[in-house]
Amino acid sequence: MKQLSLNLVIAAILSASAIAYAETAAITSPTDPTATHKAEMGANTASPPAMPGVPAAKDAKLADSKQEQAAAPLPPAPPITPEEFEHGKQIFFQRCAGCHGVLRKGATGKPLTPDITRAKGTEYLKVFINGGSPAGMPNWGTSGELTQAEVDLMARYIQQDVPQPPEWGMKEMKDSWKVVIKPEDRPTKQMNQYNISNIFSVTLRDAGQIALIDGDTKQIINIIKTGYAVHISRLSASGRYLFVIGRDARINLIDLWMEKPDTVAEIKIGLEARSVETSKYKGFEDKLAIAGSYWPPQYVIMKGDSLEPEQIVSTRGMTTGTQEYHPEPRVAAIVASHEHPEFIVNVKETGKVLLVNYEDVNNLTTTSIPAALFLHDGGWDSTHRYFMTAANKSDKVAVIDSKERKLTALIDVDKTPHPGRGANFVHPKFGPVWATSALGNEKITLIGTDPKGHKDNAWKVVETLKGQGGGSLFIKTHPKSSNLWVDTGLNPDEKLSQSVAVFDINNLEKGFDVLPIAQWADLGEGPKRVVQPEYNKAGDEVWLSVWNGKTQKSAIVIIDDKTRKLKQVIKDDRLITPTGKFNVYNTMNDIY
Repeated sequence: MKQLSLNLVIAAILSASAIAYAETAAITSPTDPTATHKAEMGANTASPPAMPGVPAAKDAKLADSKQEQAAAPLPPAPPITPEEFEHGKQIFFQRCAGCHGVLRKGATGKPLTPDITRAKGTEYLKVFINGGSPAGMPNWGTSGELTQAEVDLMARYIQQDVPQPPEWGMKEMKDSWKVVIKPEDRPTKQMNQYNISNIFSVTLRDAGQIALIDGDTKQIINIIKTGYAVHISRLSASGRYLFVIGRDARINLIDLWMEKPDTVAEIKIGLEARSVETSKYKGFEDKLAIAGSYWPPQYVIMKGDSLEPEQIVSTRGMTTGTQEYHPEPRVAAIVASHEHPEFIVNVKETGKVLLVNYEDVNNLTTTSIPAALFLHDGGWDSTHRYFMTAANKSDKVAVIDSKERKLTALIDVDKTPHPGRGANFVHPKFGPVWATSALGNEKITLIGTDPKGHKDNAWKVVETLKGQGGGSLFIKTHPKSSNLWVDTGLNPDEKLSQSVAVFDINNLEKGFDVLPIAQWADLGEGPKRVVQPEYNKAGDEVWLSVWNGKTQKSAIVIIDDKTRKLKQVIKDDRLITPTGKFNVYNTMNDIY
């Protein structure tokens, strides 16, 4: 009976309406204990094969009954109290909305609308929420990040009708806008002795803070209250101002010239957000900032020294390809063009890249480039001309020529690429390449980026490396390094999520070495996910976060890039759930 129940769960997960990465719910690494499970599940097939232990006729009936199930009336939502509903809404915002959408229509993650979730039922949903997927769905239950009671709650919550969030316009933004220190009252020169260019801005995710850490002394300069789960930190063109944006759409403007760097202005630009950037084109340095929100789906242009909002633009509209209206096209990555006075804006669900010209903020002009659905993150090639951006659920990388202002290429990759900003290096055989790792499998894809010197390799996948496994969020190298670092922080296999893979760029065929980062941190219990390698300014150190539970010990592990040996572990009770790290110099100059 237990075997039959298990196979029915697997069959449900594999069905066409199954949630959360089912088509990629396996790792192909031979060291992964779920590799056999992947073969049995038939990942990425159009329809599931016969389940082991289940007669083929029964399996066929399961498949044949899909139309009947679709036609049958949906069961009612399971019981949930008002208090439980509010708690579930908070967890969904903190853990789920980024991939599945505020309206639960799906993007990186599968749609979780009631027509799908109620058909599956509570017990089916609990299995996936609890155990996760090697393709990027975190194992919320088995990692301890959600209690079993919360796993049960979330399985019931996502079967309820989707609550409609409010809009957020100019009035709401201005009501939230606060200037702590006016621009004219700020220092006229650097008032501290820090090597500002080697400061790290470190996200303290669940604490709603960032830590500013001196990259030279490894000491914490300040802990600054921010929005929840800061997603990125960006620098003004001059390197004076640090912009950080939380998932709750709160932006902090931090002045690094102050005796003790701290917030000088803040604003809340929506209810959920991921991206902020500043103007970099000559003559516009430090003048403007832009932020994009997940909800409401829009972006806002602000004054760069005060965050005063000037123009809000909605991104609701028609999708690329099918040209259907989408109510929630979220703003994902934003970069500042070096070729024109423009912001380059990814709109996730419509699959469009917007070139927003900011020469006249009161009369914005926008060029819309159709690319691919589910645009997410990305970064520049080494020349800072071509924007390489992943359309992760479409399994493509779009190449935008910021000089000619057009789509140069749309490149097939797999599975669910998630580059962060990617990694640029010179391949021994193929010349300059840009690399991305993936959520969906162990593949690391190298794309040629030199149309002049290596024309035959340009905008093509020139090599695919085999990494540790799926669940990778970031890949990183540095112009002064010969190492390529790849994390697997969202893989449910602790051996993978608690370590990092390192390749020798000059000997890629050798494969990778594994460094046991979490073990070196020596933290005790907890999930201890190792995420986001980041270099110091000199390019001779790599900093990695060991991301533990909110009530558990976390750390920053620093590795000597040349020897790959442990150099230092930063432990401090104030380092609560550290994730992203952004070196001032590298971030300001788009070095990755």
